[in-house]
Amino acid sequence: MQYRRLGRSGLQVSTLSLGSWVTYHNQVDVSAAKEMLAAAYDAGVNFFDNAEVYALGKSETVMGEAIKALNWPRINYVVSTKFFWGLSRDEQPINRKDTLNRKYLMQAIDGSLKRMGLDFIDLVYCHRPDPHTPIEETVWAMSDMISQGKALYWGTSEWSASDIRAAWEIAERHHLHKPVMEQPQYNVFHRKRVEVEYARLYEDIGLGLTTWSPLASGLLTGKYRSGVPEGSRGSVKGMDFLLKGLTDAAKNAAVTKLEAVAAELGCTMGQLAIAWAAHNPRVSTVITGASRMSQLQENLGALAVLDKLTPSVLEKIDTATLALAE
Repeated sequence: MQYRRLGRSGLQVSTLSLGSWVTYHNQVDVSAAKEMLAAAYDAGVNFFDNAEVYALGKSETVMGEAIKALNWPRINYVVSTKFFWGLSRDEQPINRKDTLNRKYLMQAIDGSLKRMGLDFIDLVYCHRPDPHTPIEETVWAMSDMISQGKALYWGTSEWSASDIRAAWEIAERHHLHKPVMEQPQYNVFHRKRVEVEYARLYEDIGLGLTTWSPLASGLLTGKYRSGVPEGSRGSVKGMDFLLKGLTDAAKNAAVTKLEAVAAELGCTMGQLAIAWAAHNPRVSTVITGASRMSQLQENLGALAVLDKLTPSVLEKIDTATLALAE
């Protein structure tokens, strides 16, 4: 395993990490989570990603119970959670969901700590921007979480470059804890935000990236070229919003071209896609997901592909995908 600093911070995270979106509680119970967490940890993974909204809190509970059973030294692992969406999608929305106001945030962190059975959470994210709450209010609340010892670092997820810079400048002006990292989607079909929009932020404020969806929700494995297979992410209840992208004819044709590149390198298409995301030096860690042990082991195999991504290989990948990238 390789390790990289999280942006300009001193924290080191594994180049590949393990996330829980979609899988935990829905497809992975505590027993399976324990087995896969242990395997990832033994392979050198030290960062495990979560969010309050994943399975409406149950994902945090599953991960927390599995980690407690594994009894790892707390210094050895990094866990995250994210706030914005809330837990109760059908309830009265006031101060409960789709917000980053102080009342919600200060109660949300306490709920996550309880569900995960931890004294503090290493990384906390604002899961989406909130246009209805002043950024200054959110920055103060996130900084206070850290001052109170409930979190160690804070950052954002899917924020615009201008909003990230505004948050950082507010924190700088008031001597508060600054946002350290952003969690954007990043893969060969979704790259402009990371490669273009955020370009100035890496040097200007030392932004780190913990990227998600390196496989484009499974599209880059090639499994959707003939439709939506049973048991795939696209077939999971509540994931209907992914279907248009997963069954896109042009993108699936591009995936077929990538199959030849993967064959040339002696790896799977999934490993090629994960290695491509990790190849970007601005990426601190690539968050992977797995619903079974074989997937986890395949994903970890992407590390062996990194050194094979020569300029000519990267050019072939760009030729197949760049015109379709957002």
